[in-house]
Amino acid sequence: MEKKKVLVLLAGSGAKDGSEIREAVLTLTAIEKAGMSFQCTAPNKLQRDVINFIDGSVLNEERNVLVEASRIARGDILDLSTVSMNDYDALAIPGGFGVAKNLCSFAIDGVKATIDEDSKRIIREAFTTQKAILAICIAPVLVALSLHDLEPEILLTLGLDDGPNQALETIGVKSAKCLSTECIVDEKNKIVSSPAYMDDQASLVDLDMGINKAMIAFSNFVEDLETIQA
Repeated sequence: MEKKKVLVLLAGSGAKDGSEIREAVLTLTAIEKAGMSFQCTAPNKLQRDVINFIDGSVLNEERNVLVEASRIARGDILDLSTVSMNDYDALAIPGGFGVAKNLCSFAIDGVKATIDEDSKRIIREAFTTQKAILAICIAPVLVALSLHDLEPEILLTLGLDDGPNQALETIGVKSAKCLSTECIVDEKNKIVSSPAYMDDQASLVDLDMGINKAMIAFSNFVEDLETIQA
């Protein structure tokens, strides 16, 4: 039997200007542990900025989101503009500030953020074809921005802090507080979210626990879709 394939949307490489590497690797690992396979993708465009991770300063250089994301994917990555959810069974989005800088402008513009066109397209394709969506850390913001006009009853989490969750409510979706060791499951819309490093004090063990719990619900949605289609 052919494995179900999850499309994994990356935003570069590195917590401060791309995809959070630990969250991305734990997500890829959880996908394989659940008996599924993955294909990484990212938009072929310049990052909003490049950060020195030692002191947090902005570097005077340019990097490409797709090229940087290929570091995590070990070179096996597709240009997002060429990808369709017709070829995949589910969509997963690890976190990292690149999601809020490169896939949308939430880090700069807040709830008035613009969204990368192909990122929005692929999320809406997943949603309208009833395919499960997994959003880690800050990625629920991207999901909310992309889908709130289609479905205002979406339930997501950005961890325990009031501010980030209130931002979701401002966008027009529902929010729930959640530990990094846990996840929030939107049964109606087949969307699973887990806070991960929305809590800066979370450990790798905490992240692993939360992402693996999320993967259980996520993979169940994938199996349910197979039953419906059959």
